[in-house]
Amino acid sequence: MSLGCPLCDTDGGLVVARTPRFRVVRVVDGDEARRFPAFYRLIWAEHVTEFSDLAVTDRHACMDAVTEIERVLRSLLAPTKVNLATLGNVVPHLHWHVIARFDWDSHFPAPVWAAAQRDEWPGGAAARLAQPLPSVDAAMARALATC
Repeated sequence: MSLGCPLCDTDGGLVVARTPRFRVVRVVDGDEARRFPAFYRLIWAEHVTEFSDLAVTDRHACMDAVTEIERVLRSLLAPTKVNLATLGNVVPHLHWHVIARFDWDSHFPAPVWAAAQRDEWPGGAAARLAQPLPSVDAAMARALATC
């Protein structure tokens, strides 16, 4: 735990799964959640800054979990692409962004942090998803139970 670290001090979103090593959250607040409703983060439980700070078994567990998140998103939502990112420039606590992207989203094919390419979908992007997000969350929790 690191005093003042937002990912140590808060869950960082709606908790979908929690293990002793990590938690997976869905981003539910702000522009990211509205524009990219299937935006998940895997957040490492221990405060570490870099992926290479993890022991080899933890690195494997982390990437296995990232893979499961991606697999669930692909199987239930059939996105055009899944973006994976671990930047940590603003919040230097190891976390992976796993974001289902669609050719109709406001920023595609640019990154979610770039300028919008088109107007947002009227009525919200979540309405366009193949499955309701609580169903995706539940499937993800089941898939991550063995990680």
